[in-house]
Amino acid sequence: MSGPRLPGPDGLSGDGREEPPRIPPPRAAADDHGPGPAVPAPRDGTTRATPSAAPEPTCPPAPEEAAAGYDHSTLKSLLGAWALSACPQHETAAVEAHLTDCAACAEEALRLRDAVGLLHHEENLDLDPLLRTHVLAGCLDRRPARIPVPVWAAPYDAETARLDALLRDMGAGEWGAEVPLRWFDGERRRSRTATVGQVIGHLTAVDGLLATALGLPDPVPGAEADSATVRTEAYWHTLAAGPQRAAHRPWRAQTHALVQAASFASGRADGVLVPGSHLPLPDAFLDRAFECWAHAADVAEAVAYPHGRPAAGHLHLLVDFAARTLPKVLAARRRAGLAAPVRRLTEAGTAGRSLHLEIEGAGGGHWYIPLDSPGALGTKESAVAHVALDGLEFCQLAAGRVSPRDAAAGAEGDSEAVRDVLLATASLSRL
Repeated sequence: MSGPRLPGPDGLSGDGREEPPRIPPPRAAADDHGPGPAVPAPRDGTTRATPSAAPEPTCPPAPEEAAAGYDHSTLKSLLGAWALSACPQHETAAVEAHLTDCAACAEEALRLRDAVGLLHHEENLDLDPLLRTHVLAGCLDRRPARIPVPVWAAPYDAETARLDALLRDMGAGEWGAEVPLRWFDGERRRSRTATVGQVIGHLTAVDGLLATALGLPDPVPGAEADSATVRTEAYWHTLAAGPQRAAHRPWRAQTHALVQAASFASGRADGVLVPGSHLPLPDAFLDRAFECWAHAADVAEAVAYPHGRPAAGHLHLLVDFAARTLPKVLAARRRAGLAAPVRRLTEAGTAGRSLHLEIEGAGGGHWYIPLDSPGALGTKESAVAHVALDGLEFCQLAAGRVSPRDAAAGAEGDSEAVRDVLLATASLSRL
């Protein structure tokens, strides 16, 4: 039995009546209409093979000619490739000719084409964290920014944009999903549970310390400036009356304002100290970028969404910030009786003992952490231990997601020094 005829290119049926297309036509292949654009020559002066010109386009064959030489089972097996626009021109013509005469295959083709439509989302959230930077760089090559985003604010800009994309894709019901928050309080691992909305509220409240330093409105006015926990609890109280996703808009607006204000303040950034952490503005932005990434990973895990590590260049900046912070954290732990005493007396400018921290993979590098004096410079010659970690594993350790004991697998040398540095790294984490 003959199936329904496909409408012609004018949208009319065979008897002249107007009707909607029964099956949407596939996208044209790139090589269906002559040669593609010229490929620029390599910058190294070598030559590249020139592709042969495509043949002159010809008129499409008549339906009877197109389907000739193909049996029903062969044409049916091509429906999936046709729906994905993966057939060459002659197979596409044969399939479409067959669909005008076979009702069963026409229905199957409609079902497959609808399924293909579900594979193409309007927004793809699995983006390279540097995609926005690359696009802007292309624009800035043509017209440089009068006030560019400083290098130390770029990780914060990228990680907040990635988290924003994740949040935009979430359904209203997912905002109430339970998110486990984990950190290391200096002696043991801690945890508590919050909703997605509360996690975003926490980021808003603590980022408010940056806002205060830059002269922007504080989202938690009157709260104790030095306590992230107090600020968080106060902001959660203001969110309690509304829907969970109400936390999204003020957080995103604040992140935009912070990046803009950081750009204007870049010339005097080192002289601006942020309340609470007492870090100079560049380091405070790196600190907030790291926490944004860590909590975004928590949210992604809670709603079953993939979330990768920061981009290589940004990861290097974050690891470098953590490595520069470790000597002070180690000294504070020693004063609290949580680390071994000084083993080698140092003079001004000398290193004492050092630990070689090697971060592997993209964005990694080598750092020498002074063990006996936070003001000294670590050196390769003074290293008494070596710790090698993957960049993601180091970030998870500093975020309290990996235990120091698990991270010690890639360590050798003075076990006491290794233990103290890994515990100090875990102590960088907080609620």
